[in-house]
Amino acid sequence: MLRLSKLVHFTIPVKDLDRSEQFYVTLLGLERVRRTGHMLFMRCGETSFVLTLSENPIDPNKGDRHEIHTAFLVTGADYDRAKQVLAQHNVRIFKEEDRRTGTFQGRSAYFHDPDRNVIEIIDLEKGPVYETQEP
Repeated sequence: MLRLSKLVHFTIPVKDLDRSEQFYVTLLGLERVRRTGHMLFMRCGETSFVLTLSENPIDPNKGDRHEIHTAFLVTGADYDRAKQVLAQHNVRIFKEEDRRTGTFQGRSAYFHDPDRNVIEIIDLEKGPVYETQEP
């Protein structure tokens, strides 16, 4: 078995880097690291991700389903403020929930980025405990 130690980055497919940069940097407040050719390197806290141009169909969820999504952590105060900011920018929250059981517990809201990738913001009250398991 491989022994992986940390997630380095993940990729979100987009069709327009300029539009996506505007959304993720200006609206969501995430950090732009660098842009090269067809990739825009981003950071959220200590986690990196890449917005990458893709010609493939991007919408893996039918309608307002949200099984495939990217979740970003927010504080309780920022959760409430984020909902207001999204509304001011005509970004529709299509699902909200307040989970009291399960792996990730807390308030969450789901919405689409400009390419219909589903984004979740979550005011996490209780999350998983990660333990190193010996083989």
